[in-house]
Amino acid sequence: MTVTDQDPGRTGSGMRHFRFLVVGNAVSAYGTYLDMIALSLFAYSLTGSATHTGLFMALRLATSVLTGFGAGSLVSRFDRKRIMVTSDVSQAFALVVLVLAPTAAQAGLLYAVAVVTGAGATLTSVALRSSIPEIVGQDQRVRANALLATGRSLAMVAGFASAGVLISTVGYTGAFLIDAGAFLFSAAVLARLPITTRSRQPAAAAGSGPGSGPGEARRRDGLLAAQLTALRYLRLTPVLLALISLRAADAFGSASHNVGLPVLSTMLDPQHPAAFMSQFWATWAIGNIIAQRFVARWARRTGRTINERAFAAGAALMSVAFILTFTAPPLPLAILVATVAGVADGFTEIAYTTRLQATPDDQRGYVFGFSATAENLGFGVGMVACSFLLEGFSPLTVVTLFHGLAVLLALAMLAALWARRQATA
Repeated sequence: MTVTDQDPGRTGSGMRHFRFLVVGNAVSAYGTYLDMIALSLFAYSLTGSATHTGLFMALRLATSVLTGFGAGSLVSRFDRKRIMVTSDVSQAFALVVLVLAPTAAQAGLLYAVAVVTGAGATLTSVALRSSIPEIVGQDQRVRANALLATGRSLAMVAGFASAGVLISTVGYTGAFLIDAGAFLFSAAVLARLPITTRSRQPAAAAGSGPGSGPGEARRRDGLLAAQLTALRYLRLTPVLLALISLRAADAFGSASHNVGLPVLSTMLDPQHPAAFMSQFWATWAIGNIIAQRFVARWARRTGRTINERAFAAGAALMSVAFILTFTAPPLPLAILVATVAGVADGFTEIAYTTRLQATPDDQRGYVFGFSATAENLGFGVGMVACSFLLEGFSPLTVVTLFHGLAVLLALAMLAALWARRQATA
């Protein structure tokens, strides 16, 4: 761990405003996690087809991947706060239209909702993560990322836990209206906050930074051009490219346990397949929140940040914990393993985001857009690949293969960082 760059220009007012933003983002995240369950179940109940349900989920994920290609250009050229507000309002509008539409039209509208929610989630993530250093200052970004991650973790637990109750009591219409209200609340909070989300005007950002020159702003407008802009910067900072590659491998591995857990749960208890999954994710969430709160307090007390070695070690530990989960250990050990997985997951999320935020503001949006594309693509490819592999191999074998790749890459990164440190010592 290393001492962070100081930015005395930002004071406590930035953190005060940011805490309100955290609340709004957590409410919005609650709507997102509630959506993940409610929309998927609604798609199946409406069409009665597993194929259509799969297409809906695939379209949402594909939209997230494609949006990542252009997100860097958008958050670098336009006001990031407006992008986040527009994303929240658009998702709320899509859900309201779905509720008000005739039943005959709802099946077709579901695909439009998949596009809007997939694009909105990615744009909000890229815009927010690239804005944090400008809202609170570089010296406060570890605390800010920990607060944001804690809010989202609590929202995930609440969203997953309440989905079944809400759908059974108020129906899909009520659940979707609650979703829409969550997004509108987030938009209203953002719109009222007097925050600065960039260090300079978009026009200045578009023409500065590594690799810029005459006509550079025009070249950055296209989807592929945004990725090339990020790569030009990452070529000058290869450690960031290594971090993003490891994060993509981690997302690839995460797909295996997300697909494999329902299979493992059914194998362990065919009569109550949800029991193991509920126990695991609840324990994981507790570990996740513990890590986030610990890091926030540590950063406030020491004023330090998290380096690349800590991220790589955390990524390896997380993958090992998920592999051990699929060995079906005794209950006390299973709780310990799930807690460790949650702690490592929470820690690496903060470490990764904080390190990428050290990028200069005029390049940060492109880097986070590139990262979003890599993460979503890794997760999407992993979902497809492990779905096929689980037909012929055990969940333990598939998860070991997928997460094992992340462990090897993390160890290789640790070895490379150690060698570089020895060479410069």
